[in-house]
Amino acid sequence: MKTLFIDSGISGIAGDMALAAFTEIGADLTEISDKLQTVINEDFSLSIKNVVKKGLSSSHLIINTEEEKHSHRHYTNIKKAIEDSKLDDAEKLTSLSMFEVIAKAEAKIHNSTLEKVHFHEVGGVDSMIDIIGTAIAFHQLKIDRVISSPVAAGNGYIHMAHGLYPVPAPATLEILKDIPLHQTEVQGELTTPTGAAIIRSLSDKFGTMPAMKVKEIGYGAGTKDFENHPNVVRFVLGES
Repeated sequence: MKTLFIDSGISGIAGDMALAAFTEIGADLTEISDKLQTVINEDFSLSIKNVVKKGLSSSHLIINTEEEKHSHRHYTNIKKAIEDSKLDDAEKLTSLSMFEVIAKAEAKIHNSTLEKVHFHEVGGVDSMIDIIGTAIAFHQLKIDRVISSPVAAGNGYIHMAHGLYPVPAPATLEILKDIPLHQTEVQGELTTPTGAAIIRSLSDKFGTMPAMKVKEIGYGAGTKDFENHPNVVRFVLGES
């Protein structure tokens, strides 16, 4: 059985970190980009940059796009774009699952409905690439099960579209309900709504790394730098 262990217990997880980690364990970024072009009606390019986080070699996802940074999209528009794309059925289902998880959280927080939800932070091309690209990568590697560590969500406060909010952000915390969280001293956001949705949608179980024969190890880097630990999520792919 091909098993993926997601270790987000130190620095949390974001969509770009997850996709970068997938490329380190064998996902093909060129194929992912080609498939994403059938979903996203915007010009973009993807590349991976090798970075060193606190002495640890890791991969950072670079997205180049002409789109304005704070573009908003309705959930229903993203849903239709995925359904009408040339993605495989499994890739569509996983992508839709992740966006539905976020949409349900946003709808509850804002006292709205799925049909009316529009995304702020996760409505741009970069977030669509992170989420859908991760779904494509997951199925590329033909993973049978995913086990995740307790999630480091962060502490403190963050500026969002509606103002100053506590960390974890409301949508992130809603998505992570019933998922074990790991307390850290870092002030700031560690796990984003996209990262939380990936964990929620892919994980079969939470706990420590299972007994397995490790085949590949990948480190996906975030943009921030922390004083006492590397800002990376670790993906461990093995046979169990």
